[in-house]
Amino acid sequence: MQAISVRQPWAFAIARGGKTVYNHPLPTAYRGPLLIHASMRVDLGSCDSPLIRSAGWDPRDPLATLGAVIALADLSGVCSRAVQGGDCDCGPWAEPSAHHWRLANVRALPRPIVALGRMEPWEPRPSLVAKVHQMLATTAAEQGH
Repeated sequence: MQAISVRQPWAFAIARGGKTVYNHPLPTAYRGPLLIHASMRVDLGSCDSPLIRSAGWDPRDPLATLGAVIALADLSGVCSRAVQGGDCDCGPWAEPSAHHWRLANVRALPRPIVALGRMEPWEPRPSLVAKVHQMLATTAAEQGH
């Protein structure tokens, strides 16, 4: 499993607001489960963005926290057409100068799990992965799934 650290409020938008594209300067060959970690940095200029507002940004929401894993997604593919000067259909969240890591099956955690992140994609410790899976399994059982 891999993890990415994303500045708030963008991490929140992935976890709660339907943001299914992570913009990154580099592509990746990795496909599979991807932890979404809210980094310790905030992009203050984006908090008033129409996209962020449409995602339901609420700084009081537990998933608006810093320094914690807040969601699990599946990295299903990477679109590099925009970086190569082409058109893509990655939607309003896609930045024109980035590789678009496509996120599917995003599952917000019921509460954040405090963890240290890194600037580049990173491999989470097995104990962190186990906590995430246990939390999601407990939530699913409580909801009768």
